[in-house]
Amino acid sequence: MNILIFQHTPGENPGAFLEHISSCGDTAGIVHFYDGQPIPQLDEFDLLFVLGGPMDVWEIEAHPWLVREKQAIRTWVQELKRPYFGICLGHQLLVDALGGKCARMQKPEIGVHSINLTGNTRGDPLFELLPHQFRVLQWHGVEAVDLPVDSSIMAQSDACAVQALRVSDCAWGVQFHPELVQGTIQSWMSDAANHQCAVDWLGSADAAWEMVSDSDQIVEEQFRITSSFYNRLRQI
Repeated sequence: MNILIFQHTPGENPGAFLEHISSCGDTAGIVHFYDGQPIPQLDEFDLLFVLGGPMDVWEIEAHPWLVREKQAIRTWVQELKRPYFGICLGHQLLVDALGGKCARMQKPEIGVHSINLTGNTRGDPLFELLPHQFRVLQWHGVEAVDLPVDSSIMAQSDACAVQALRVSDCAWGVQFHPELVQGTIQSWMSDAANHQCAVDWLGSADAAWEMVSDSDQIVEEQFRITSSFYNRLRQI
């Protein structure tokens, strides 16, 4: 299969999904929006991943490429009807591009926390066989508040009502970061802006660095989850 990936910032890369792509013998083309790269011909690809990033879905003046990215997402899901998987910002972009709405949270959600699957996961191609509850890495201050038509919530947490959703029969978004590999958050924290963001949201430098240790502890569990996600996306 030929995989298309939208990447918004150097630090938030496909992570574990690159290993799954390689192990399946698939190929991947990555659009680096932060470098001004154009979107290729969509119909040449079988599956679209849209990654995270520090920008918000409405920041089109600061990031003009968001306009054409949202149009590409609409074309992909509504016209091509091929499998889509969005992570964090990619989850929010799916919601926004298809007519929903995202807004700032009263309190950001950051750190390793548990999410719970909903009854909508019964029969769902991606979530059906996952545990009812599992831990994930959260790092977001925006959430989906109005969902597109034909949406189903797949997972929730105490802090965020839409941790995962499916739109129609081919598109999924997750608010958390399943792409983790060992050292992902350590790398993010090496960026001064990210480090300060974590300190501000968590309340102390010690808490921020504790998140690094906590995230490394769930890497193996997340790798199994991403493997399941990827292999099931390939069958849609």
